[in-house]
Order: sequence, then C-alpha cells, then structure tokens
Amino acid sequence: MSDKPTVVFAHGLWADGSCYSKVIPLLLADGFQVISTQNHLNTVADDAAAVRTSFARANGPVVLVGHSYGGTVITAAGTDKRVAALVYVCAFAPEDGDTTLVDQDKYPATPIFQHIEVVEGRIWLRPSGVPEFAGDLTEAEQQLVWATQMAPLADLFGQPVPGAAWKLKPTSYIVGSEDRTIQPELQRFLAKRMNAKVTEVASSHVPMLSQPRRVYEVIRDAAANIERRLAS
Repeated sequence: MSDKPTVVFAHGLWADGSCYSKVIPLLLADGFQVISTQNHLNTVADDAAAVRTSFARANGPVVLVGHSYGGTVITAAGTDKRVAALVYVCAFAPEDGDTTLVDQDKYPATPIFQHIEVVEGRIWLRPSGVPEFAGDLTEAEQQLVWATQMAPLADLFGQPVPGAAWKLKPTSYIVGSEDRTIQPELQRFLAKRMNAKVTEVASSHVPMLSQPRRVYEVIRDAAANIERRLAS
C-alpha cells in the first residue's frame, strides 16, 4: 500500500470520470492511489456526497481535484477532514451558500453557450460545440468527448453550494488561457480570491486531456506539500 496521498477526481459537465484518463496513468506510475468519481449532475448535494463516499476507499489524506463544475463539487465535498489539498482545473469555486451562476454571471458568456440544447430537462452539448470545449484535441478525441458526455439538469448551476473548502485547505488552480467554456478572466478572479497557487497553461477547457503532464505536475506538487507537512 502506498504511503502517498490518494488523488480523487471529480468531473464536470459534458464529461465523465474518464476525462482524466491521460493523467491517471502518470499518477499510478508515480505510486499514487487514484479514484475518479462519477457524478450524475442532478444536484450539487448528491454529487458532493458521491465524492465524499469515495474517501472511505482512500489510503490516506486526499488531494481532491475538480474540473469545471467539478470545482463546485469539490468546494462542497472538500470540507471533509480527510481532504488535505484541493486542485481546481479551469473550474468554478463558489462562495459558501452561493450558486455556481453567481460568479459565472460576472463575466460575458463564452462561445460554448451558442452550442447547447435542452432535451428532456438536461443541457447537452451539440457536436458543433466540441471545438469550443476541447479545440486543442484531435478530431477523433473530440468525437470521443461528445460521445461520452454526461449532461446536467437544467437548474444545476442555480443550486446553492454548501461550504467553501478553499477557505480551509491549501489550494492550487490551473487556468486555461485559451478556454472558451469558462472565461479565463473568471478563472483568474477565482484563483486570486482563494489565494491559490496558480499555474497558467495555453489550453482549451480540458488541459487534463490536451496537456496532461502539466496537470499531473500540479497534482504531484500538491501531494508533495502534504507529505512535507506530515513529516514536519
């Protein structure tokens, strides 16, 4: 059994747990235990609970990683005492009690919103929107992104978020400077508000797929800081 922290992932909209498939092997090769959770995208409370359930399988302290709406999820779930560090990847990070929309609405809408549709109460990404979401991936990879997407209930971003783990835990933030899904300026604002350690990459909304080694390095650094604190 590894004595390293366990890395737990939470995904966002129009994705599933496999969106970390390029980062996971790098972490496994480095001796980390890794858990990639699956969120139903019905309620913030249910998604946070699903992530917390995974902590019981962790070998030790948790580095909790959230992408996009997954940042909202880890903001709520990360208040758990088993979480020792947070990593946000092009992600939302609401204030305690706010909705995800509160921060999103502070900035102009991104191009992605011209390419969504509501079907049976869920918001789906049209094929035409994938280049806005993951434009630095190959065409074949973009097709896979569209095929494996999970769609949220239409009111998900309007639900209050209980807790703000980033006020309590060491936090890192990866900004995607070419992101056309969450405004890069919003990402920088959130990172500054949480006093996060910031890494900026020239990527679309999915740096874990387009630049997985950079994302791995940020997670590895967060884990190393936990190990240093435990050893001191």
